[in-house]
Amino acid sequence: MPASLKKQRGLTFLSIAFILALIGFFTLLILKIAPIYINHSRVVNALKAVENTTDIVSKTKGDIKSSLEKRFDMNYVEHVTNDNIKIVAQPGYVRVDIDYERVEPIMGNLSVLVEFHEGFEAGNK
Repeated sequence: MPASLKKQRGLTFLSIAFILALIGFFTLLILKIAPIYINHSRVVNALKAVENTTDIVSKTKGDIKSSLEKRFDMNYVEHVTNDNIKIVAQPGYVRVDIDYERVEPIMGNLSVLVEFHEGFEAGNK
């Protein structure tokens, strides 16, 4: 049987280039998004540490905000501003909410938007 009549096997150059482009795109996406989620885990850890503080319900808004900012500084938290932090502190009750978003450019006019909403309540209203 001649070689030209045998069934061809394998991928064409175009198929290989397409697969490599897809792998490259998803690798770029992971490299851009992973730091956002690493930063967010630091925010969550700082928030949990403040929530687990003894007598958190007796602290003032300023004390809670100061404690959060110190923990953010220690953990190198980025992209969370004072405008993103909402604190309600009444005698015997505390609620802290952190809402922020990140827009990370991927390439050209393609960007990814990630929104985060974290918080806790302690005490009785």
